[in-house]
Amino acid sequence: MHLLSASSLALFNECPRCFYLQLKERVRRPQGIPMPLYTKMDLLIKDYFDGFREKGELPPQLEGLVEGRLLDNQELLKKWRNWRTGLTFEDKKAGARIVSALDDCLISDDNFFIPLDYKSKGDIREDSHVFHQNQLNIYTWLLDENGYPTKDIGYLVFFAPLKVNSNNTIKFNIVPKRIDTSKNNAKEFFYRAVNLLNGPMPEKHGTCDYCRWIDDVHDVL
Repeated sequence: MHLLSASSLALFNECPRCFYLQLKERVRRPQGIPMPLYTKMDLLIKDYFDGFREKGELPPQLEGLVEGRLLDNQELLKKWRNWRTGLTFEDKKAGARIVSALDDCLISDDNFFIPLDYKSKGDIREDSHVFHQNQLNIYTWLLDENGYPTKDIGYLVFFAPLKVNSNNTIKFNIVPKRIDTSKNNAKEFFYRAVNLLNGPMPEKHGTCDYCRWIDDVHDVL
């Protein structure tokens, strides 16, 4: 049974060969920025949002810029935030399962579920959301598959540091971005990845630095 996630499918979108090697051969790319940094930021942002959730409010940076209210079921959200118990879909015939952890969720006034994902960035560009389109497609698809109706929209909330203040606090630029999503695209993307895993290893990807590095090493050796 192939076990996939939104993050592994992001790798599939970036380089099918690296995706194949990671899922089939357990060969991973070298780690970049230490994960503890991202993990700590993620926990701090979740604590920040949870504080407003307890008060039944939106963070002030989101007021008037997003649709709906924060999901108030903390136990359900705790389950969704854990990749072991997160939103899932399984196709036994295809021999594949996807599990994805969701950062947060909004509930619209007409009771639809709207996925919300936090992103820490060095800076926020106009196209910063493009790389995460498939991720939000997957979240809306999985919410729907698990009986939580969606509106085919999601939100990314970008956090980018602006400056360190004299009191040792860091000021962030916080920007929410609404994304139109497609459940059909997510499902099709999932099965494309599964079909690739069930076939031979793909050729190197022309724009992948890791594929090029392996070729350079082989040339030297």
